[in-house]
Amino acid sequence: MDPVHPEHLYEPTSGPVTLLFMNGSGTAPAVPRPAYRRLSVEQRRSQLLTAALDLFAQRAPEDVSLDDVALAAGVSRPLVYRYFPGGKQQLYEAALRSAADILERCFAEPDTGPLTQRLSRALDRYLAFVDEHDAGFSALLQGGSVVETTRTTAIVDEVRRAAADQILRHLGEPEPGLRLRMTVRMWITAVEAASLIWLDEDKQPALDELRNWLVDHFIALLTATAAGDPQTARVTRAALKLETSDGPAGDLARRALPVVSGAAHLL
Repeated sequence: MDPVHPEHLYEPTSGPVTLLFMNGSGTAPAVPRPAYRRLSVEQRRSQLLTAALDLFAQRAPEDVSLDDVALAAGVSRPLVYRYFPGGKQQLYEAALRSAADILERCFAEPDTGPLTQRLSRALDRYLAFVDEHDAGFSALLQGGSVVETTRTTAIVDEVRRAAADQILRHLGEPEPGLRLRMTVRMWITAVEAASLIWLDEDKQPALDELRNWLVDHFIALLTATAAGDPQTARVTRAALKLETSDGPAGDLARRALPVVSGAAHLL
């Protein structure tokens, strides 16, 4: 007779199986039971992380319990501890690391086409993540969570630095100076702040409008820094040469010209 496997090592498949129990009359009534299939360690871990991420997307980390994760994954609480013996803190850090990997990939773009188009595609992915994980994103960046530690803070900071590195790479400057580095990192901070404000404002304006606005901010910030930093001026001129008149940079120039012309008396 095959051994009975512990439930927590399996998950239901789509079809039932039939177990036969002989009674005194010799009949064998069919009793439906769910079939189970074994998951690999990585599959099970991924299942638990996915369930945890879904919950952290809907609630602040301190409002999610291990029982919640177990229920969402359809497993037992001891199984969650088996894969995450450090309990909720370890599970949260693993889920955060998984989310951080996604956010870092948001800014990965091929080195082709105008810079504003690359930024727009990266922001579309980033803002889609913010939209989907609104509660968790707010708790993550605003801090104050009971599960926040130096490790979780380091993971968040790593995302910021990775995003800045990607943007600096797109600017084509192998050795960015202080002003250029600060400009890019200031913009990353502005993107985070705008995302949080957007959530606080009931997700207004529309995502495409927010994305375009953030691209405008990047062009304006680069231009302002370029006025006083030769390196930033050089990379900004090189980037603008790839832009088209009907693209974001051209559109911003047309909209900004009436404003700038009003300051002609200052020249």
